[in-house]
Amino acid sequence: MGIFSIFKKKETLDKGLEKTKTSVFEKISRAIAGKNTVDDDVLDDLEEVLITSDVGVDTTLKIIERIQQRVARDKYVSTSELNNILREEIASLLEENNTGDLDDWELPSDHKPYVILVVGVNGVGKTTTIGKLAYQFKRAGKKVYLGAADTFRAAAVEQIVIWGERVGVPVVKQQMGADPASVAFDTLASAKANGADVVIIDTAGRLHNKVGLMNELKKIKDVMKKVVPEAPDEVMLVLDGSTGQNAFEQAKQFSAVTEVSSLAITKLDGTAKGGVVIGISDQLKVPVKYIGLGENMEDLQLFNRRNFVDSLFGKK
Repeated sequence: MGIFSIFKKKETLDKGLEKTKTSVFEKISRAIAGKNTVDDDVLDDLEEVLITSDVGVDTTLKIIERIQQRVARDKYVSTSELNNILREEIASLLEENNTGDLDDWELPSDHKPYVILVVGVNGVGKTTTIGKLAYQFKRAGKKVYLGAADTFRAAAVEQIVIWGERVGVPVVKQQMGADPASVAFDTLASAKANGADVVIIDTAGRLHNKVGLMNELKKIKDVMKKVVPEAPDEVMLVLDGSTGQNAFEQAKQFSAVTEVSSLAITKLDGTAKGGVVIGISDQLKVPVKYIGLGENMEDLQLFNRRNFVDSLFGKK
């Protein structure tokens, strides 16, 4: 059994995406009211629906173009078919961007510890995501270490220490203002010496100083490789889904300063902006790996594109 298979997912997903689903359905219903076929007017209205649902302009245009091609090919497409066509095209788009069908996930067996370097600006739910991940790894029987390498803010260190105590996993820290790379080194050295399976390292997210952030992340990576040559196995960018287009901008800026390999999009349960998941994945060509759907420990789950489109548009 894998790490995430012990949690109920679909029920949480449906509930978490309810605001987005309701908003999108209402907008689509208004767009096709009184129409029988998918014509140019319907497509124009649908374009507006997707953009205002925070799918993003470029991704929206891509989806509309695909629907236009289907309409041209099939000659006649009724408005009642539009929902299924949308879900098919969005699922296809997510698959192309390597955002796939993760129902579960196993740690690589060829080495340990598996090292996750977590990046993202303050306030997006970065520390909470780290805590929830640590909880799920530990519940799956894995030995977890956390590294408090966001030494720029005293509150960041305090928060991750609280999460460590709550979950019951060790946290390696130093004084505020300490060298983040030094914290990362100590964390990996301790984790390796004690046979840890997973190491999750928090970092500072100061985008106003991109050069400084780039240098800091490079130094952290270089130092970690001295202890674990494969590290980091994953650079995970945490984004707040409720901020919509701001999440787009943060994703672009972080991708410019470091190589991001996975995304965790949080706070989707409190917003109607769930469409941002589609746009960010498409524009960055980086897979969405986790989504946050509530405050409970189990409310961070692996992203599954099929379940996501089923929750948004209903099963076929």
